[in-house]
Amino acid sequence: MSRIGKKPVAIPAGVTASMADGVLSVKGPKGQLTMPLSDLISYEIKDEGVSVQPANKSKEARAFWGMQRTLVQNLVTGVTEGFTKVLEITGVGYRATAQGKVLKLQLGYSHDVNFDVPEGIEIKTPDNTTVEISGIDKQKVGQVAAEIRRWRKPEPYKGKGIKYRGEYIFRKEGKKK
Repeated sequence: MSRIGKKPVAIPAGVTASMADGVLSVKGPKGQLTMPLSDLISYEIKDEGVSVQPANKSKEARAFWGMQRTLVQNLVTGVTEGFTKVLEITGVGYRATAQGKVLKLQLGYSHDVNFDVPEGIEIKTPDNTTVEISGIDKQKVGQVAAEIRRWRKPEPYKGKGIKYRGEYIFRKEGKKK
């Protein structure tokens, strides 16, 4: 029994949800998001929100239940508030600057890394060691953050690299004489 799946997803004022042709679409002040519907789950749009229930008693349907409810919640949150990930850059000479639809990274390589920002994602650099990635699609925001982080992962000895804000980097002790 899914505890998360039992609660309906509340739809705030200014947000509309509709189902057509196996696709759930949610429209709000920040934009519109869609999600393909699973055959294992039955969806109902009521006054109090979107209700998600397993379509049958199979183990697979019960396993999908909570995840599908969370995906619907992410759609509603995305079109109302949006999602943000913050990356912090640590290291001497490491910096980032956002120039239109390109993020320019200087990460100690012989060349600058130019990262093209995908459609639907907004990147800001409040200072040259902080990168804020925001958008309405949670999966897309997380994927862009992971791709940027992959250029220089934090290393355990000095902690140099790109890390998520709040991420703990396990530090190792260096060599001893």
